[in-house]
Amino acid sequence: MPMREKDRKLRRRRRRVLKLRRLKVLLADAKDLKTRQHLIKKIHKLDPWHEIPEAD
Repeated sequence: MPMREKDRKLRRRRRRVLKLRRLKVLLADAKDLKTRQHLIKKIHKLDPWHEIPEAD
């Protein structure tokens, strides 16, 4: 049975949520500035309104 548009959107949304979770964990573990900036750029691309916590 072919996927409907509703199913494609749902799959895309779920994938985006999982990807964001993974990137947030990587960002929390990142130590150097270059890596943090790279991860922040990726997170911002997926979710432009996400608040990025400041480095500790």
